[in-house]
Amino acid sequence: MFTLTNKIRTFSIALIVLGLLGIAYGFYSAPSTIEEAKEIVASSHHDDGHASIHDDHNNDDQLVSSHGLYESELISRGEYDQMRSEEHNSENSEDHEMSHDEHVFHQLANRPWAAIYVAAFFFFMISLGSLAFYAIQRAAQAGWSPLLFRVMEGITGYLLPGGLIILAILLFSALHFNHMFIWMDPEVVEHDEIIKNKSGYLNIPFFLARGVFYLAGWSLYRYFSRRFSIAQDKANDNSNHIKNFKISAGFLAFFIVTESMMSWDWIMSIDPHWFSTLFGWYVFASMVVSAITVIALLTIFLKSMGYLEKVNHNHMHDLAKFMFGFSVFWSYLWFSQFMLIWYANIPEEVTYFITRLEDYQLPFLGMLVMNFILPFLILMNSDFKRLNWMIVTAGIIILIGHYMDVFNMIMPSAVGDQWFFGIPELGSVMFFAGLFLYIVFSSLTKAPLEASGDPFNKESEKFVY
Repeated sequence: MFTLTNKIRTFSIALIVLGLLGIAYGFYSAPSTIEEAKEIVASSHHDDGHASIHDDHNNDDQLVSSHGLYESELISRGEYDQMRSEEHNSENSEDHEMSHDEHVFHQLANRPWAAIYVAAFFFFMISLGSLAFYAIQRAAQAGWSPLLFRVMEGITGYLLPGGLIILAILLFSALHFNHMFIWMDPEVVEHDEIIKNKSGYLNIPFFLARGVFYLAGWSLYRYFSRRFSIAQDKANDNSNHIKNFKISAGFLAFFIVTESMMSWDWIMSIDPHWFSTLFGWYVFASMVVSAITVIALLTIFLKSMGYLEKVNHNHMHDLAKFMFGFSVFWSYLWFSQFMLIWYANIPEEVTYFITRLEDYQLPFLGMLVMNFILPFLILMNSDFKRLNWMIVTAGIIILIGHYMDVFNMIMPSAVGDQWFFGIPELGSVMFFAGLFLYIVFSSLTKAPLEASGDPFNKESEKFVY
């Protein structure tokens, strides 16, 4: 049995407390009026210009709507000429400037919310990815992984509390505490034909109901699978194992649909004018590689404490192979999405990447290095996959890289060019990291770290690659 040490408990609580302070500072420093937003922008002098505002509101390359549409996108929809004509013929051009100022105010006000949402989703997707990977092992009747089942089950312990936090953030968005999801604003919908045509799907009651449905399904599988897994340790037959196999196979069918829909709802709908048909797979790849990385890091940590004695370098080799393989898979999906959109050069589609290349160049390009190039170079060598320190090095890089991936998916649409990685973002990461560690390690104390009753347990002990 694993015992939660005072050091782990103290470290986790310290992260939670410090994170809460950082989050509180983020909300305290956020503007409450348009005038405060203008003062923040005027006083910001970042060398990279990320937090600056363009003074020329009529510049042809500037945003011309309250929700950040580029002129190229408007051209593609045949709306630009009409909009320019209305602007030039308007009695009061100050309305346009006020609209822009209001837009910037919403971006700055969104920043602490977006920082929380990025960190909340990142740690939640680690837990959900672990659940999916666990279900795959169960459904495939894998012989190498039973010694790692308890580690996976411990990580999935964060699924329900982490999911409830996500739903709470979405509820606050629906109650208009923030403006991350512009389609939740009736005034925006009224004047936006694209969003209006999607209102049958993108409406608040249906949106929240889908979220509850996703989380309920995932949590129910986790509950019953965990229950069958622990019961199998004391059983005289394999009935619980067979039940686990059946529900795992069914869950994977449920998961592959709900995961894609979740990615559309919780991430892609932040930018409702853009869509990608492989976005669900893209999020899945980021989710699973992050989950496998955490499984590997947690296994190494537990072994260093004297637990999981039967886990050997062959198991670590297999985990590292999955880290390597899914890093390449993520890179393939990223390039496919980027190349097809960029090659087609359809204005309303390329806007998504133009925003990230122009305003988020460092995290956007840095993400590619950390998610593909470095893991590829480190884990390509078969011998390196057996070295714990190499796995830890690659794992830290992968986790930072995929946090940046989530950051790039959410922040540009939520805060535009008013972004900066500062106290709110760091505080959010610390809070959710501390909460994640505390819940996961607490979950590990609830059952023996070895699934001794699993029929493939002996095969896992003797596993040699």
